[in-house]
Amino acid sequence: MSYKEIVNFTATKMRQLISDKQISSVELMEAHLSQINDVNPHVNAIVTLDGDLAMNQAKKSDKLLSENHQVGILQGLPTAHKDLVPTKGMRTTFGSPLYKDYVPDFSSLIVERMQSAGAITIGKTNTPEFGAGSQTYNEVFGETLNPYDLTKTCGGSSGGAAVSLASRMLPIADGSDTGGSLRNPANYCNVVGFRTSPGRVPVFPSNAGWSPTSVQGPMARNIEDCALLLAAISGPDNRVPISITEPGDTFLKSLARSFKGTKIAWSSDLGGLPVDSRTINVIESQKNVFSSLGCEIVDDCPDFSEADESFRIWRGWGRELNQGELLKNHRESLKETMVWDIEQGVNLTGPQVGLAEKKRMSLFQKMNSFMNEYEFFICPVSQVPPFDVKQRWITEINGVQMNDFLEWMKSCYFITATAHPSISVPCGFTKDGLPVGIQIVGRYRDEFGILQFAKAFEDMTEVWKKIPDIAK
Repeated sequence: MSYKEIVNFTATKMRQLISDKQISSVELMEAHLSQINDVNPHVNAIVTLDGDLAMNQAKKSDKLLSENHQVGILQGLPTAHKDLVPTKGMRTTFGSPLYKDYVPDFSSLIVERMQSAGAITIGKTNTPEFGAGSQTYNEVFGETLNPYDLTKTCGGSSGGAAVSLASRMLPIADGSDTGGSLRNPANYCNVVGFRTSPGRVPVFPSNAGWSPTSVQGPMARNIEDCALLLAAISGPDNRVPISITEPGDTFLKSLARSFKGTKIAWSSDLGGLPVDSRTINVIESQKNVFSSLGCEIVDDCPDFSEADESFRIWRGWGRELNQGELLKNHRESLKETMVWDIEQGVNLTGPQVGLAEKKRMSLFQKMNSFMNEYEFFICPVSQVPPFDVKQRWITEINGVQMNDFLEWMKSCYFITATAHPSISVPCGFTKDGLPVGIQIVGRYRDEFGILQFAKAFEDMTEVWKKIPDIAK
């Protein structure tokens, strides 16, 4: 097999080939390093690449396999970790010049779990400074480009991960999501990004162990691979107070299910948000797929009136908690939007935080009631298709002005504010060939149901199989 053939296998297929000893971990790694050598200079998605380390780990993987040791469910699969998560012995910059030479002496829990399951770390994936904004660029590594159109953004903040997957440089990748950072870049790069319920993937270390706002989660090229990675990274950890006790191997079960008679809610604008007609056209073109699955589709939308204020207050609170000291001591080294972001937390009052929590609880109960009526809620991931990479954020949609770098992502962060799980699944392409994803929101903690539903949609459409020309 040529390396181009190998990197186009799914992660699930790669795992099977390694298990059956039809391919070695070394051969799999060599194929991916060749693909990275071909493609990464054009898209700038993988940073701090360490091919020697990766090959040494691949050799160790093959030794374990040859001696018939029990191995993990990700055995031999190459991966790179988002440059926001500490990775022991590997430079982790957070996309900031302040950390351009930082090498942590510990790994975050998600890294530990992937490595314990047999995945081999080859480097880091690019992200905006401290993950601020749905556009992947920073002063350390520069911009990450969309593989389907190198003049366009790949979204963010898990942009490097999404591009690496779409470009067949990685079979699996981790990401994180506050206002859409797993879902937006997946939607822009024709891959899968899954924002799970808070606690499904325990986050450690963390300064906000009880907070449901920011989560970590899986990214992959298709649903089956996403479920495989979720199985490895989910499950309880007694250091994380909100971690869900259900074991990760739940997600290794068959995703086959009939959806005949399933009642779903459909909204192309989440109750009145401005959404680009190109995005709407792609999503609406696939509405018949859900009818073909036997679903009962109702045009309906949850009440998101309390989502904006609640999300913004808790986001600001989190920014001050995590980067407040940097603002005090290194203000001049932070990008303008990062300064603004942290200040949203610095300037909060006690009554504002109390109001945000009251609104958050009210919103959760409203969403819970809505989802008792409908098993799934379908809506856009992002309100616009991929845009010029030189434009840092969207300032206007359909004549409606966006007041700051967050506002154009309400279609994602409204869902964040509800604490319900949601996934971005490849849906189609605009007439200009730009990817568009569809957002599937499920019931609280029903990640398995979402994966089943997304898999049924994926099987009918197979949009994920369209590879960017640069990766061929």
